[in-house]
Amino acid sequence: MLDVISLQYGTAFKKAFGDPIVFSAFVHDVLGIEFHTERVEQEHGFRPVYGQVDIKYDLFAEDTQRRIVVELQHLRENDSFDRFLYYHLISQAEQIQGADDYRFRRTVYTLVVLTRLPKESSLRFDIAFQNSDLQDLQGRALGVYEHRLVFVNARAWRTETPTPLRRWLELIEDSLDQQVDETKYPEAALQRVLRTLERTRISPEEAFRLKDEAMWEQVKQEALREGEAKGEAKGEAKGKAEGKAEGLREGVLDLVELLGLVLTTAQLTHLHTMSPEQLHALRQQLKQTRRWPA
Repeated sequence: MLDVISLQYGTAFKKAFGDPIVFSAFVHDVLGIEFHTERVEQEHGFRPVYGQVDIKYDLFAEDTQRRIVVELQHLRENDSFDRFLYYHLISQAEQIQGADDYRFRRTVYTLVVLTRLPKESSLRFDIAFQNSDLQDLQGRALGVYEHRLVFVNARAWRTETPTPLRRWLELIEDSLDQQVDETKYPEAALQRVLRTLERTRISPEEAFRLKDEAMWEQVKQEALREGEAKGEAKGEAKGKAEGKAEGLREGVLDLVELLGLVLTTAQLTHLHTMSPEQLHALRQQLKQTRRWPA
């Protein structure tokens, strides 16, 4: 057995899949397209910022015809699907630099890797995708647009899952308990991933980031569970709407404490006037930015 770093962590995922050889093999096996790159960027962003939100892509690579984005999602957020659709659209729209030319120079493929099973059984898929092409009434694709948004879930692979994709999903899932039987993955690209993930090959700097990442995910999980539990308990005692708001408010305060933030009197006063919807949005923002919004 090989001691490895779990691929649920962005640091490990970006280290392994940021290898151009691994990245290109992964793209080929999952998307079914030929792609070769000499460079994979981590935390890539557009400068100047495009759109209303400054975004960073986990992994980003392109050649003369294709732009490939690969994202990792471990903790499922309520806005995950919308967020990655936004990432996908920005990668397309950013290419248009003037009103005199609306051509997309590169086809965009956004691939999102999920490592947790959703609560909704209907969303427990091995692979799901959105094609952008036009279709006629008979369902015939017209070949106008080739952009594609693809989600895969390492926890939901099936025996029917296409073998090239399934092998990657098996490896990702197998890594989650941080021990892998390397003999089960003889493929060259998968062996390359395992060599990268070996615990003995992790640098002190990477180990620090992994520890910070693990602690942050634990904070988010605890805050989410506590907020939900308190909301349910308060709801039974005080009424559904009031209880939900109180539970969410206490969940926000717990998260504020765990993050080491100090709120002013004005911020606390404002917090107690917020609706459940506003409290939920605030909690999501705190989890993402780790700071009180300006």
